[in-house]
Amino acid sequence: MAKLTLNDVTKVYDDAEGTETAVDEASVTVEDGEFLVLVGPSGCGKSTTLRMIAGLETVTEGTVEIGDREVQYLAPSERDVAMVFQSYALYKRMTARQNMGYGLKHSTDMSAEERNRRVRESAELLGIEELLDDKPEAMSGGQKQRVALGRAIVRDPDVFLLDEPLSNLDAKLRSHMRTELQRIQSDLDVTAVYVTHDQTEAMTMADRIAIMNDGVVQQVAPPEVAYDHPNNKFVGAFLGSPSMNTFDAVARGDGDGDAYAIDVDGITLGKVPRGAVEDNIDGESVCFGIRPEDLHLDNLSDDVTDVCQFPATVTITEYQGNDNFVYLDVGDRSLTARVPPGVYPDSGDEVTVRIAAEDVFLFDPETTESIKTRGVGNEHIDTQPITRS
Repeated sequence: MAKLTLNDVTKVYDDAEGTETAVDEASVTVEDGEFLVLVGPSGCGKSTTLRMIAGLETVTEGTVEIGDREVQYLAPSERDVAMVFQSYALYKRMTARQNMGYGLKHSTDMSAEERNRRVRESAELLGIEELLDDKPEAMSGGQKQRVALGRAIVRDPDVFLLDEPLSNLDAKLRSHMRTELQRIQSDLDVTAVYVTHDQTEAMTMADRIAIMNDGVVQQVAPPEVAYDHPNNKFVGAFLGSPSMNTFDAVARGDGDGDAYAIDVDGITLGKVPRGAVEDNIDGESVCFGIRPEDLHLDNLSDDVTDVCQFPATVTITEYQGNDNFVYLDVGDRSLTARVPPGVYPDSGDEVTVRIAAEDVFLFDPETTESIKTRGVGNEHIDTQPITRS
């Protein structure tokens, strides 16, 4: 086990058409035993970052430290990392036992007895003891993925790297394997970096997430902090399903001057106390954001203050089982609401939408940085690593 540190790590590709920066000065620290998830859209640089940690891609600038060693110039075999790939990459002619022990046989001086002991222990941890003498063609996708995990686990690495390892599994098995991976990582107490484009995986599995876009790390924080207190509009809109509703708006002084009314095309979609934002934004252009679950079509509790309400027309309601997605027209704009299962309006219904001030997000329209996140006070935002049991 070891701490992993990336210091201003950059990857630039050169070709006949010029240069392309795939990762731009990424700085992330993964604590000993922490489970960090790199998440972002396709092409954002997350897999390239993982491959630089593994030594499969060269680092153009910056340093990669594992424990007290700089490893960016070391061969992959010298870094004491183990990687699980999106494809299972199993040898078809080898049994599970042979696949799991192959790396130990060719990269260590470990005895056959010790190799077999490690393979058995890893198989027990993964629940695949009965598969050790089977070849990949006789296994399901989930079983193949467990063998691939076992091949990495037997090495007892300092850092465990996983590149979208569940993407080839069906939805039900992916959900099960997410839980299994968390259990395995906790049992091993190993530093792990996991890459995915699936925000559900990121939010449910990680101690902390590192959100990337266009090669740049946008924010590193526990999932709940990034969700409620995004650094910028991209993080706010990327996290959450359905995604955050965002509109260009204007903040105007409201009533006695104690609050701002957030106007979108002449319709007030939100109100926030002046104390909820640091600077005076009266008359300023802002980007207004509201998460679908914070649009209420029923009455809010009496202890919720600073509520804004406005009329809307229902266009479509989608039944989701544990909740419903309601699509609304407000003037020339469309909103998506996520409401309880008991709320099921019909298309064409006129409804009243209510938004609490604490749920309004505001972003700078030029820099896209956050002006206001969830809440209306000066709450302390804890961005330190957390460990989930």
